[in-house]
Amino acid sequence: MRPSIFALSLAAPLLAQAPAPKADLFEPVRFLAGDWVGESDGKPGSPSGAASFRFELEGRALVRRSHADYPAANGRPAAHHEDQMTVFVEGGQLKAFYVDNEGHVIRYVATAIPQGVAFTSEPAPGPRFRLTYLRGTADTVTVRFEIAPPNAPEAFKPYVEGVTRKVK
Repeated sequence: MRPSIFALSLAAPLLAQAPAPKADLFEPVRFLAGDWVGESDGKPGSPSGAASFRFELEGRALVRRSHADYPAANGRPAAHHEDQMTVFVEGGQLKAFYVDNEGHVIRYVATAIPQGVAFTSEPAPGPRFRLTYLRGTADTVTVRFEIAPPNAPEAFKPYVEGVTRKVK
């Protein structure tokens, strides 16, 4: 019995492997960390806005806070929009929770895409939403928000799109 225990003690280090490194589930959104300002087209009535993305809770959440101001135009009154989106890992998947000053609440699932990341709302009654961040030049990102009607939940159509520039 002693020789087999001795042989096992010699072989054990060979059988034991270091655990595989954990995948960085935040990798698809790391490029967003920092401060961003919307690029205006300079036309009267164009909105202005900014966003910040900060890793919080010891790196377990990426929190976006953003705002946009829409001047009065074409008989429409001026408007102010604020929102917060928290990106987190749940069940091994990157997800996000969005809430804004207009009372909207959206739960997203994030998917890495070749040029960036897409947040697609989880199926629920009503329309579906997709928020996409596409890398541009070294300091720009195109932000696209799309909506799909309830009767065609995969037929996303652009609602708003803009370019943001990283300032910090």
